[in-house]
Formats: sequence, C-alpha cells, structure tokens
Amino acid sequence: MKTEVIDFWATWCGPCKLMNPILDEVEKEYPDLTITRIDIDSDNDMVEKYNIQSVPTYIILKDGKEIDRIVGAKPKFAFLKRVFPENG
Repeated sequence: MKTEVIDFWATWCGPCKLMNPILDEVEKEYPDLTITRIDIDSDNDMVEKYNIQSVPTYIILKDGKEIDRIVGAKPKFAFLKRVFPENG
C-alpha cells in the first residue's frame, strides 16, 4: 500500500516552520513515504481540490485515497501515529 503525505504550508506560517525539520526527519527515516510540499500561496488548484482552510494541513493518502488529515503542528510521534496507524 503506497503512502503519501501532502504538506500544505506557507512561508509566513510559524507552525509550518516548526514542522519542517520533523518532515525532513520522517522523509529520511521512511524512504517509501512520499511527502509532497505545496505552498498554498502558489498552488490555488490544489488548495481548492483538498479544501484547505488552514496551514499547516497534512493530507494522508493510501493508494491515492485520502484516509486522514492532520491540521496544525504535531510532535513527531503523533504525526507518525496518524500516517502509519497500522504500526500502533
């Protein structure tokens, strides 16, 4: 099952800046996980497609289907628990 996270962020967003190093760590630790970063000020089509209301928002996709979304900054363990709920 292919897992992808779409990270909706903005340059002016403080919580987004806090999450960047966490996402960088997660990318290194889980090479099979695809993280796509979308600047909401540059990609209105994606913002509308996923109905993004605030940043940061993380859309979790399994095999291309949205299974969950995280709104706001979270500690790494909480983020991973939502991305990989099957790991407990």
